[in-house]
Amino acid sequence: QVQLAESGGGLVQAGESLKLSCLASGKTWTIGGMAWYRQTPGKERELVARITRGGVPREFGDFVKGRFTIRRDKNKNTVDLQMNNLTPEATAVYSCYARAQGLDCWGQGTQVTVST
Repeated sequence: QVQLAESGGGLVQAGESLKLSCLASGKTWTIGGMAWYRQTPGKERELVARITRGGVPREFGDFVKGRFTIRRDKNKNTVDLQMNNLTPEATAVYSCYARAQGLDCWGQGTQVTVST
């Protein structure tokens, strides 16, 4: 089993930055790709950024437009999402995802709120 725990969410003003972290525990050696997703009430969950097992960023949501970076530290079992120049549209619950042993693993999510 793999457990994921997010941290780093909070309230920021438009134009500011925020870094989210996801710490994996359990059978971390079974983890393949990882990603960050986000969801707002009434909308489907959408991909923010994806990273491979080897730490190569693979895909970003269209809305990212170069403002976010994703980084993976296999020694620390973490995946960080650095978000810059945030807009109010980024307000959402951000969740960490991992694919492990053919299963989808999700964290509890962390709230990000961007005020005007």
